[in-house]
Amino acid sequence: MGTVTVGVSIAVPEPYGSLLQERRIGFGDTAAHGIPTHITLLPPTAADAGELPRIERHLAQIADCGVPFPMRLSGTDTFRPLTPVVFVQVVEGAAACSWLQKMVRDGSGPLARELQFPYHPHVTIAHDIDEAAMDRAAAELADFEAAWSVGGFSLYEQDAEGVWRLEREFRFGGDSALELPAQTRSEPAPSPG
Repeated sequence: MGTVTVGVSIAVPEPYGSLLQERRIGFGDTAAHGIPTHITLLPPTAADAGELPRIERHLAQIADCGVPFPMRLSGTDTFRPLTPVVFVQVVEGAAACSWLQKMVRDGSGPLARELQFPYHPHVTIAHDIDEAAMDRAAAELADFEAAWSVGGFSLYEQDAEGVWRLEREFRFGGDSALELPAQTRSEPAPSPG
């Protein structure tokens, strides 16, 4: 069946999601064309395609135990010099994100894995671009604020062009009435020329 690359994240709702994605593109981060704005719970992870039903059952069980929680983003920070990333800070909701990501990666489940760095919930606004553009991203979004209630999370799969596609949403408590943020459709970067 082959291998797929999956990720699990909390979507940043509109109008914030597309605003941050557009700004990220504007700073020169072309990868943003294929990445909906999000808070990562599981970074890109290789999985056997045949395991997808088990992965979905695992995520559904986690969501069934979850309850909505407040999320607030405020200001910017960076992981530099350790990694070339500038991000918007999660100032409320970080503990809930940490619990969720730990459950997603639990050793008894199909997505068990170690992380390269300690988990730190955030929204990337610049990654692996020149230093001046990263400084500009940090400065221009320093006053950014957003708040919403998180009602669940989503499973994404990366396609052959590197674009992350929504596979399934998981609402807390199995409540299909809970709305998850709609996200703009990511498109691959236009070809030069």
